[in-house]
Amino acid sequence: MKQKLFFLKPLLPILLLLTVTTLLIWGPFALNDQMSRVFANYDGPNYLIIAKCGYNPDCIRTTFSQPLPLEYYPAHFPGYPGLIWLFDQVLPGWWAMLAVNFLATASLTTIFYLLLKDLKVKGAAWLVTLALFLPARIMILRSVGAPETLFITLLLASIYFFRKKKYLFSGLLLALAQTIKSPAVLLFGAYLITIFLKDVWGKKKIKAKRLMKYWPLILGPLTIIPIFLIFQCQTGNFLAYFHSGDNFHLVFPPFQTFVSSRSWLGDFWLEDIIYLYFLGGMAVTLLWKKYKADILAIFPMVFYAATLFIAHRDLARYLSPLYPFWILAFAPFLKKKEFKIVFFLLLPAIYLYTINFINYNLAPVADWTPYF
Repeated sequence: MKQKLFFLKPLLPILLLLTVTTLLIWGPFALNDQMSRVFANYDGPNYLIIAKCGYNPDCIRTTFSQPLPLEYYPAHFPGYPGLIWLFDQVLPGWWAMLAVNFLATASLTTIFYLLLKDLKVKGAAWLVTLALFLPARIMILRSVGAPETLFITLLLASIYFFRKKKYLFSGLLLALAQTIKSPAVLLFGAYLITIFLKDVWGKKKIKAKRLMKYWPLILGPLTIIPIFLIFQCQTGNFLAYFHSGDNFHLVFPPFQTFVSSRSWLGDFWLEDIIYLYFLGGMAVTLLWKKYKADILAIFPMVFYAATLFIAHRDLARYLSPLYPFWILAFAPFLKKKEFKIVFFLLLPAIYLYTINFINYNLAPVADWTPYF
């Protein structure tokens, strides 16, 4: 037991840094009596509404004043608001939401560290520290009401146990991830590809018994059934997720982000998206070169391929499940002295970007009373 605690000892200063930087982000808003701007960041209020009302349209209509169509709420899966509801038993709703995010980020830090140590990656503590700041969008996602850090934690944990051949744990964690966001099904697809490449491709004789050990992984996509049953019970529509309005951004052919006539794109200032595509593509290439048919290469490849068909301005958020894999892919470069110098020089810019984003990415909440 002592050895395990000693193994996690390097995490303590990182978790302290997480605490300090989170307070530094909230500080300017709290000191100016504007924490409501943190709470109002998209899509936090939507998840708070579900935490209070579920998907019951009558409850939402009569309790909250958000100008969103009632059919839009099933676009948000119930896992994250369910946790907010649980924490809401002891904390006011908006603080319950931020508490869930803080603990999810702490868990993400822990599982990423364990994964790096399991891979025998040198400088794991430094790389995990970077994961709190880079890519810069993670600073925002971990500081406001957003399900991404929890989602990434569960995906990484599932992958961690999959690589250790503990498929029941892996399947259960995948099922939990599926309750958070629909793209969890991509990890199941990546598992199928990995299993095919390792246990089917090139084999003259396929043994069913050998494949049966993977059965718990099916728990992931099967979790969609109870989620849809919740939709059926509360909205009267089993397929409410698919009828949630302008919420689906997967389109064909790829790169429709640059067709600015589509919704959710905003304007023609989209050069940063090209760099995100480059970064993701390079990471996939490097991971494949090092890990080949390992899930560490297959999942980023599958997820990255899917994002090429996403038409949305906020591509950085959609790519966030790949952030730890980008750090893993570029680890040798990220440990160089030259990178560290530039990182510390740009750290104030990342902080200012975070404050500025949070200050303006606001849902129109007229009355905060129902959110308590």
